Amino acid sequence: MNAYPLPTPHPTTAHPARVYNVWLGGKDHYQVDQEAAELAAEANPTIVPSVRANRAFLGRAVRHLATTGIRQFLDIGTGIPAADNTHEVAQRAAPESRVVYVDNDPIVLTHARALLVSGPDGQTDYVQADARDVDTILHEASRTLDLDEPVGLMLVAILQYIKDAEDPWDITGRLLDRLAPGSHLVLSHPAADVTAPEVAESMRIYNERAASHASATPRTQAEVERFFEGLEILEPGVVTLTRWRPEASDVPDDTLPMWCAVARKA
Repeated sequence: MNAYPLPTPHPTTAHPARVYNVWLGGKDHYQVDQEAAELAAEANPTIVPSVRANRAFLGRAVRHLATTGIRQFLDIGTGIPAADNTHEVAQRAAPESRVVYVDNDPIVLTHARALLVSGPDGQTDYVQADARDVDTILHEASRTLDLDEPVGLMLVAILQYIKDAEDPWDITGRLLDRLAPGSHLVLSHPAADVTAPEVAESMRIYNERAASHASATPRTQAEVERFFEGLEILEPGVVTLTRWRPEASDVPDDTLPMWCAVARKA
């Protein structure tokens, strides 16, 4: 049984996965999600390009890990499926890759079961759990993943929904503690110190329309670096999205207010 209560679809409060779906141009959301997404984007015009750059970062990071030998991925905060999901990127590089997705929204669950389908040589599974519920996540994930072998832990644009008082740094550490040496942490997080006034206003607008458990907190580069304590941070370090190992055609944009990095557990 999950230790944390799971939300039910509710048309009067915005949910992160559905708001993100609006920003990605999807159709799977309620009017309240559309309103929150549009008003937040008006306050901070970098949101939509940031969301897309974040998706591109996820793809580059997964591709890097898959080409360097990681064959298992635990993606927490899956969101409603979009283009180039974790298993699709990983299995293009290594068809035998296994991926477990975790989210707490039943709408995501419905779409995940229908669309997050593995290739014939690999495997995907879905766990419905709150990101704070480390024990449930790892217990359920171990049905598909061998936690004694390296895992790519994906915490991409999810930790902002865990308040400081709930200690997201401790939650991240407890997840990593149970993973084998050679595992990697892939993380991105909204920045409190890049275009700060616009970020603060967009977060205020979103939080007014979201359920209390799904309110968001941006963090500074120093606060994001704390998530990687004890890990070997890969080059180029904790940087803005378009600075992490960009493709030749990518255009750097340091106004996008999100920090990201990939790090290895020794």
